[in-house]
Amino acid sequence: MSVTNYPVKSPVFPGNDRLPSRPVVAILAGVLFTLPMASEAQEEDAGVYDLAALGNVPEAFNMDSSIPEVLTTTRLRQPKSRVPGTTTIITGDMIRDLGIMKLVEVFRLVPGMTVNAVGSNQPVTSYHGTVHYEQRRLQVLVDGRTSYRPNLSDMDWNSMPVPLDLIERIEISRGPNSAAYGINAFLGTINIITRPPEDTAGIELRGISGSRGYGRAFGSVGDTSETYKWRLAYEKRKSDGFDEQEDDGVIYPFHDGYDINTFNYDSNIALNNNYDLDLRAGVVDGVDEEDSRKNGKFGANEHPDIIVDDYYLQTRLNVTTSERHFYHVQASFQNYDRRQRWTVCIPQDQFIDILDPDVPTPDLRPCTPEDANPFLANLNEDIEESRLELEIQDTILFNPDLKLVSGLGYRKDTYRSETFFNGRGNNYQSRVFGNLEYSPFRWLTLNSGGNWEKTTTTDEGYFSPRLAANFILSNNHTLRFVYSRAVRTPDAFEQNPDWSYRPRNVAPPFDFLEGERVLVENLVDPTTSTFGKELEEERITSREISYFGQYYLDSSTLSLEVRYFNDQLRDMISGIINEEQWTIDNNVALDQEGFEVEASVDFPGTSLRVSYAYLDQDGRYTGADDRDAGDKQYAIDLLGRLSVRHSGSFAWIQDLPFDLTSSAAFYFADEFRRSHFERADFRLARRVFASGYSYELALTMQHYLDRDPTLSPDNTIKDHNQFFVEAGVRF
Repeated sequence: MSVTNYPVKSPVFPGNDRLPSRPVVAILAGVLFTLPMASEAQEEDAGVYDLAALGNVPEAFNMDSSIPEVLTTTRLRQPKSRVPGTTTIITGDMIRDLGIMKLVEVFRLVPGMTVNAVGSNQPVTSYHGTVHYEQRRLQVLVDGRTSYRPNLSDMDWNSMPVPLDLIERIEISRGPNSAAYGINAFLGTINIITRPPEDTAGIELRGISGSRGYGRAFGSVGDTSETYKWRLAYEKRKSDGFDEQEDDGVIYPFHDGYDINTFNYDSNIALNNNYDLDLRAGVVDGVDEEDSRKNGKFGANEHPDIIVDDYYLQTRLNVTTSERHFYHVQASFQNYDRRQRWTVCIPQDQFIDILDPDVPTPDLRPCTPEDANPFLANLNEDIEESRLELEIQDTILFNPDLKLVSGLGYRKDTYRSETFFNGRGNNYQSRVFGNLEYSPFRWLTLNSGGNWEKTTTTDEGYFSPRLAANFILSNNHTLRFVYSRAVRTPDAFEQNPDWSYRPRNVAPPFDFLEGERVLVENLVDPTTSTFGKELEEERITSREISYFGQYYLDSSTLSLEVRYFNDQLRDMISGIINEEQWTIDNNVALDQEGFEVEASVDFPGTSLRVSYAYLDQDGRYTGADDRDAGDKQYAIDLLGRLSVRHSGSFAWIQDLPFDLTSSAAFYFADEFRRSHFERADFRLARRVFASGYSYELALTMQHYLDRDPTLSPDNTIKDHNQFFVEAGVRF
């Protein structure tokens, strides 16, 4: 199996548990209209209708309110009462208080998102499923910088240059968001916002060690002055991965860990009262291990570990021309370098079959000492990708009730790989985007936005619109109606592969193949192959009814957000990509319907949070009628392996005497391919603040309630109680 692959099998949804759409809408609407009445007597008369639209705007436009503000959904800073869609906010403090050890696991807290691991150790996350190996349908941003791989359109969560200690907050826009961010924001947008340098001035050190070889070391140093704020940070993170693997009923050790180093520089330079400049840079290096038995690499007889060598540069000029007008100009460059090389040993009879285009590629078996004259050579799947991105964004505050954000964007994606593309190539994207917020009455806010984008992967242009009406029922209570459409175009490897292997150091008697191209096009099954077929864009039409409300209960605050969605996904690309099969095509339609609940209660010294999601997914085959019923159903199932019917989380953070803080969390997803996922986390920490320094000591336990692996029998954790200890100090 190659680095590019697709799911194998979807979960089976009980047929008698289908969500009835019309009754749910009626019940939801009734509940939402009655909820505000219950708390109206206790509400404060907050000026929620006059909140400002964006960041550092004049105080006249930044009225005080306890309603959380969102940056991501429209690119316009808005209170949740005005946001045209449901957005989850996960703060960095919550991440650290809950003892979350990996960035990808943050998304277990988000209703409708699932997290798992595939292949050797590749973590994946998705909103409403539809993916397995490649997470192609979510836009991921770090401080406004697009962060998924440019040409394979995948997320490498292990090597993300984002230390957990530096996260300020993560905003997840749930639902199509191409109106703001373009093609990859097909199912939603993840925006990771790091802490500004002035919040981390001084020296901070932290170390964590735990089960299965987990380790994380973090250090940062920085300073701040009136005109220059800066921070330099380093993080090492490592893990041994899962404990063991199963191969033909035999248990083997699993070589599936990682060892990653990240270096980050962040700064802000105040040029004058109206201009300031952000500068960011980072380097990532390390090793992402892949096991020789389970990596799927062509005939590997040694571990084909991936050598990671990435870097990024980013600059952003922020300009305030007046109290009502400001804009920014941003440029970023990212380079992803993956070197993956291994030796192959293929028995002679099997390799002769591989070279024969009329014979199906056999299932390769390992070489044995009895094999005479096997095919011995070195292969690689090296790839270097880069992304150059330019953006201009302009914001005008006409008055507190009328605000406009608009802009232009340009992107150049470059790939260099003799294996996947037989050389070097480029793809280009250009876009125009905008969102208008208008509140004609105190009880109504309208949002109208869209993104026009053209990409050379299809040589076509696409418009993704969004329309929303927010009815403010009373102070701090809003009912939203949202309609949006989005597209996702095929990435470079899906659309224009030129996949082959060039053997090096080939041993006799096959040394005549030295440096020759072995085309994957000739290896895949010709009866089902779609290699070279031109793909079209995927399309989604989404409808949302949602409610957001805050309730003031004596000394506590209850926040509640409920979302009902009905999504139609058409021309979805499904199929398999590997050296034996290439079957991807626009051949599946999906209908998704369900609801999601997110609620939190904050008391003095206590924080409670709960989330729940229900998803009903139906699929049908829409491709050419040239496959049997089993193959058609298989194509449908491929888009459901991370689509679970019931999922959710519960978190409790509690301040205790003697400078202690405790937390407990529970995460569940009811049905993956093999099993449910259920885990309970517990953390106890002591924080001490002294003159000139502070320190923290903590113990975290993760308890896996379900003892069966989820997606794969190789996702095995033998000890279902995992422990982690940490210590940190700040000067």
